[in-house]
Amino acid sequence: MNRDRLRNLLAEYGKLALYVYLAIFVVVLAGFALAIQMGFRVESAAGQAGIWGAAWVATKLAQPLRILATLALTPLLAQLLRRRKPAEDAARRDQPRP
Repeated sequence: MNRDRLRNLLAEYGKLALYVYLAIFVVVLAGFALAIQMGFRVESAAGQAGIWGAAWVATKLAQPLRILATLALTPLLAQLLRRRKPAEDAARRDQPRP
């Protein structure tokens, strides 16, 4: 069901929803990698690959939560950006043109 809601969100908000989803993915992946790395000492490239592999698996397990976060944050961010845009447009109109 969350995936259907995510598809609807993508249809409504377009690129913004995709950017929010990807930003959450990257933050969660990096967070898991950091947490895993802090748990043990890695001294080889294979160990680094193991950290990122384990972080990816943990990130995939957290996917339902990431989708819910995307569903919650995207409309809020869109509303914030809509409020900010008219203020920027008004500021541009008030500037004298050469």
